[in-house]
Parts: sequence; C-alpha cells; structure tokens
Amino acid sequence: MTAIDNQRMGVISALIAFFIWGTAPLYFKWVADVPAPEVLVHRVIWSVILLLPLLCFTGQLRSAFSLLKNRRQFSGLLLSSTLAALNWLTFIWAIGNDKVLETSLGYFINPLTTLLLGYLFLAERLSKRQYFAVCLAIIGVAVELLSLGKLPLVALILSSSFSVYTLVRKKIQVPAIPGLFIETLLMLPIAASYFIYLLNTDTNYFNWQQLEHYKLIFAGLITTIPLLFFAVAAIRLPLSTIGFIQYISPTMTFLMAIWLFNEPFSLPRLICFFLIWTGLIIYSFDMKWQQTPEKCTE
Repeated sequence: MTAIDNQRMGVISALIAFFIWGTAPLYFKWVADVPAPEVLVHRVIWSVILLLPLLCFTGQLRSAFSLLKNRRQFSGLLLSSTLAALNWLTFIWAIGNDKVLETSLGYFINPLTTLLLGYLFLAERLSKRQYFAVCLAIIGVAVELLSLGKLPLVALILSSSFSVYTLVRKKIQVPAIPGLFIETLLMLPIAASYFIYLLNTDTNYFNWQQLEHYKLIFAGLITTIPLLFFAVAAIRLPLSTIGFIQYISPTMTFLMAIWLFNEPFSLPRLICFFLIWTGLIIYSFDMKWQQTPEKCTE
C-alpha cells in the first residue's frame, strides 16, 4: 500500500468514526424511554461481548489481560474506566433530557481543556495563540454562566471527564482496543450487578421476549465500531489532521440539536459558541502552522 493509499484509508476511517459519533444522539434519543443507568449497563455488557471475540481474532487477548498484571497500568485503567463511565452516563442522560446542544458545547470545549491539561500536567508549552484560544473558551463558558445563572454542567462534565481520560490514557500508554476492553471489563461487575437487581425487582426495560427491546444491544455497537475506525485512522494520520476532522461530531450534534430536536438557541449561547469556535479555529491553525516544514526547520 502506497503512502497516499495509506493516508486515504486513514481519512476515510476517521470520517466514518466521527460521523458515527456525530449521529450517536439519534440512537440515544431512540432509547430515551429507558433510564440512563440501564442504557449504560447495556453499553458496558455488549461492548465486552463484542470486544472479546475481536481481541481473539486479532491475537490481542493475552496482551489485554497482561494489562491487569501491571500495577501502574491497572491503576490507570481503573481511573480511566471510572471517567469513561461518568462521560457515557452524562451523555446518555443529557440526550434523553433534551440537552443535545450542551453535549455539543462540551465536545467543542474538549480540545481546549485537553490542551490546558497538557500544559498543567505534562509540561507542554502553549503558544500565545493557544493561550488566547483557551482564554476565549473560558470567556465563552463565563457568558453561558452569566446568561443562565448557572454553570453548563453537562458540557463541563463531558469536556473535563474526556480530557482527563485522554490525559490518563496518554500517561499509561496502552493500545486502544485492549485498553477499552479492560476498561469495560472493570465496569462489568457493577453493570452486571445492577442488571441482576433490575431483573430481580422486575424494573428492567430489556426483555428477551420483546423484539423492540433488542435495540439496547446496539449500545455496544455504537461504542466499539467507531473506536475501531478511529484506531485505524490514528496510526495513519498526523494528529493535526485528526484534530480538524474531529470537529465533525460536535458540529453534527449542534445542527441536530437546532434543526431536528428544536432546542432553544439564545443570543448568549450563540456568543458562547462563537467564542469557543473562534478559539478552536485559532488553536487548529496554530497546530497546523507548527507542523509546516518551514516551522520545523526554524
């Protein structure tokens, strides 16, 4: 495979991954009649069921379980598993409670909060443009705070949990698919216990005898399939390219919230989004500028 073909496959894989993530609200709206904790339970259970044969097929099962023997990696994965569960539960709850627009805001903020964490915990230097981009995001959140009289908690939980998750995964350096398998495996005892509780108290939505209830099985697919495509893209594309493509997801969610779900979009929220979009544009072009050949030779 030539370098051009390799890059083309990376771009296509990234587009598929972020398109699926961008359309995820449609699925979670479809299961909005199910309590968010039960949807999370199925997301965990079916992800484990799907990832197990995949690891066997790719020969990564042994390496996945070896992560449990390394104390540092196990501790990191336990923390990242908790963060992922918090992120997933918040997202599921937000979609079911007509806060799609706020989830979009969270994932627009995410690259800038990740940038800030890199500066605080990884000693990564920020350029003047990046400082300015982060400041614009902070001002945008402040505008939202002043207009609503309260913090946009959904957006902040989503952005902060995913940013810290990214930081943890970067520190422990584990492969994407084995790492996700162990993370969901660590969630499994609590998820399975809660599912058994629902069955024993007859308060569960999922029922093997009703075809409509099988839609919860797709919770595993919506988790694993985009990650597989993202893993393909991550090894074929530079980070700056992935950085540009990743904005497809929150942009799709943003448009969906306004045009499909008819969520209110006030002037203060428009100002908030405008400031964050401006910050993202500055950040993205600064990243691209730093990776140009001219800059690298300076």
